Amino acid sequence: MTSKTSATRRVLVAKPRGYCAGVDRAVQAVEKALEQYGAPIYVRKQIVHNTHVVKTLEARGAIFVEETEQVPEGAIVVFSAHGVSPAVHQEAARRSLKTIDATCPLVTKVHNEARRFASQDYDILLIGHEGHEEVEGTAGEAPDHIQLVDGLESVGAVRVKDPERLVWLSQTTLSVDETVETVSRLKERFPNLIDPPSDDICYATQNRQVAVKEIAAQAELVIVVGSENSSNSKRLVEVALDHGADASYLVDDAAFIEDAWLDGVTTVGVTSGASVPEELVTEVLARLARHGFEDVEEVESVQESVRFALPHELRKDLRVTA
Repeated sequence: MTSKTSATRRVLVAKPRGYCAGVDRAVQAVEKALEQYGAPIYVRKQIVHNTHVVKTLEARGAIFVEETEQVPEGAIVVFSAHGVSPAVHQEAARRSLKTIDATCPLVTKVHNEARRFASQDYDILLIGHEGHEEVEGTAGEAPDHIQLVDGLESVGAVRVKDPERLVWLSQTTLSVDETVETVSRLKERFPNLIDPPSDDICYATQNRQVAVKEIAAQAELVIVVGSENSSNSKRLVEVALDHGADASYLVDDAAFIEDAWLDGVTTVGVTSGASVPEELVTEVLARLARHGFEDVEEVESVQESVRFALPHELRKDLRVTA
């Protein structure tokens, strides 16, 4: 491992970084819908949590709304990668909307688990952040069975009907280490708490956290490209600080970097959240190069090859016109 005190001003760029398969699928869904059906295409919530992606799609004719009731009757609406509750699907059907469900398949897996455990009368402890769209969608699958656990401080407030019929699920974009700690604390209270059949935290979230740990151990400063409402991007900042970086900042783009951050720094780590287009990282590297950080090394921790097909509603219409 290279020492942090290396005299050369250098940049370590984490790999993997940026778009995950679920984000790529969701963004493509809006782009393909605009090509197939023409503007406007309505999108419920931000398709992914990135300011630049949303602005780019708006410029092409996407209209982002907060709730389904804001979509004109009979129009086309895309549901975001974070997923929606059954109530949202029901409202869309009532308004005769043509829906394209761009929910990440890994989020759909958690929804399926929630329904299955609820049908077996389990209490479900959903580890996640209150108010996050993914949490709202998952909780909506079984509201009478699901209880939110928002961090370690929430563990003491958990109340269950039967501690022998208890399972935990999680938001897919959490910190891996923090989730393990929360589950451990829950199991101290509820020794028979059941683990989900497979890991809920998505592969991309885990991989990006593994990658940022590696560069943080060698860098005084880690810059994470991502928007403030991106849970997985914010977790990368926390992970960097916990694993060796003296400082770490979340920036929407290169313009947010402050020159003072670079004073006395010889090694900068750079990564990006799972909803960040690569051109924003390129702009950050160009900004750093202007400050003498021209030695750039990509540090690959994990190889990714996951791909998801476009939503089936869209694939069907694309085949018809092919």
